[in-house]
Amino acid sequence: MIRTVLAAALIAAVAAPAAAQQTPEHDRVMRLLQRTPLIDGHNDLPWALRQDFNSDPYAVDLNSDLSGSTELHTDIPRLRAGGVGGQFWSVYVPAGLPPLEAARATFEQIDLLRRIVAAHPDAFEIALTADDVVRIHRQGRIASLIGIEGGYSIADSLGLLREFQRAGVRYMTLTHSTTISWADSGTDAPRHDGLSPFGEAVVREMNRIGMLADLSHVSEATMVDAMRVSDAPVIFSHSSARGVTDHPRNVPDSVLRALPEDGGVVMITFVPGFINETVRQWSAARAAEQARLRSLHPEAAERVTEGLTAWEAANPAPRATIDDIVAHIQHVRDVAGVDHVGLGGDFDGISSLPEGITGVDAYPAILAELMRRGWSDADIRKLAGENVLRVLRAAEAVARDKAGERPSLARIEG
Repeated sequence: MIRTVLAAALIAAVAAPAAAQQTPEHDRVMRLLQRTPLIDGHNDLPWALRQDFNSDPYAVDLNSDLSGSTELHTDIPRLRAGGVGGQFWSVYVPAGLPPLEAARATFEQIDLLRRIVAAHPDAFEIALTADDVVRIHRQGRIASLIGIEGGYSIADSLGLLREFQRAGVRYMTLTHSTTISWADSGTDAPRHDGLSPFGEAVVREMNRIGMLADLSHVSEATMVDAMRVSDAPVIFSHSSARGVTDHPRNVPDSVLRALPEDGGVVMITFVPGFINETVRQWSAARAAEQARLRSLHPEAAERVTEGLTAWEAANPAPRATIDDIVAHIQHVRDVAGVDHVGLGGDFDGISSLPEGITGVDAYPAILAELMRRGWSDADIRKLAGENVLRVLRAAEAVARDKAGERPSLARIEG
């Protein structure tokens, strides 16, 4: 039976932790989220099921709160408690796969996401448009959108790009952790000074078919090139602000200042090393120690593990907090404006979370803290989902304007 919005809100309230229900800000948040879908930009549940549950959505009971029984950050009760009304599910595959293997694995991930939705029709429905998101949310379900994480999945083929769009993909992250044949990553050596000519053709074709260009993971030069080339607004599905934490995965202020003209949205991620400078520095020091140990013991993995364990015991890991998340949200608002900030937790794609956060039920606590700091209801609605809905509608309008254009025949250089 299709639930009404009121019923969905009641389910969320029942599932929410009792302590959270006691605050007036939490109640205010949940009332707002009855009317405005909270849309998260990035969740890696399909990859977690592929890795740990043999790609079987029935191998784990998503209808149960799994916070105490598995390492998953996501399940239906916690999504309800978190007020989630729309979710971009990432269909991630590793960057190291050969191109055609990456394409095959990405289609398998899309199939897995569709099987997750089919296994829980009372909770999820695939969304292809902004209007779908609004309708599905009003019916008390979670609108499920698909995002590809890494342009290597199209194997340098605009034909494959178009097939992914037909399969329901509504954004593509242009790179992941490595530079690809047509775009530079933010965490790898550059080869193109941003986008290559073929990379520009990819973005233009994404405009034509109504697929959002996601600039999380890309270099600053790629961000600038993509925003210059794209006729539709861009998104950063799970990034934070470099002005707060100096990590290359974050968005620099120069790009934030360009967002009002572009119309795009930075969806703040919760990755501890991206949101807390002390955690970032500790992570860099740990990586350096791991590299040192591997150079000393190239044939003895156990010696590396023992040495790293000893280093961690001597250097306890610091923790990020909800205050760090709030600081990044506020910074993007201060630099780009309240129309250009959203949420992209990266749940089930990371091994640790900020203190006080255990899963997808965290959003009301974050929004309530913003309320305590003076954010209005209108501001919260924009952050939660209205900004993303506006971007989706803008991309759909660009695609309608380009409906008479022929598919691009561009090919990779050389």
